[in-house]
Amino acid sequence: MIENYSYWISTALLCLLYMASAVTYVVKRDWVRQALTELGYPGYLIPILTWVKILAVAAVVSRVNVALSDLAYAGMLYHLLLSASAHVNARKPGGALPAAAAVVLLIASFMTQNAAREVPSPYAPGAATHQVAR
Repeated sequence: MIENYSYWISTALLCLLYMASAVTYVVKRDWVRQALTELGYPGYLIPILTWVKILAVAAVVSRVNVALSDLAYAGMLYHLLLSASAHVNARKPGGALPAAAAVVLLIASFMTQNAAREVPSPYAPGAATHQVAR
């Protein structure tokens, strides 16, 4: 039961963080472009990152396909690690804190997903002994 709550709380917070970021990319486009430029990234990544963030949230929440959901988790992990690294390398370590918090949420969500979802992920712990409480 605790794993079930842990999954839904961590997943909701992670998805909320990602959706807030995507909305910020749309609403404050010039500010985001300047921030990405300061980190050494080109501005044309803004629409790509916006859609990727929205699609990752959709894949994790809807879980239409377990493999796609696991791929979204992997993409989120790489994105967050690269984001934190970019902030640290630009000598702005405070900017890496949201990414670090999101990594913690992502790990909690991924590790507890089999307790809350009907179709288990083969990569999450407990996949072999998975049973959903009904």
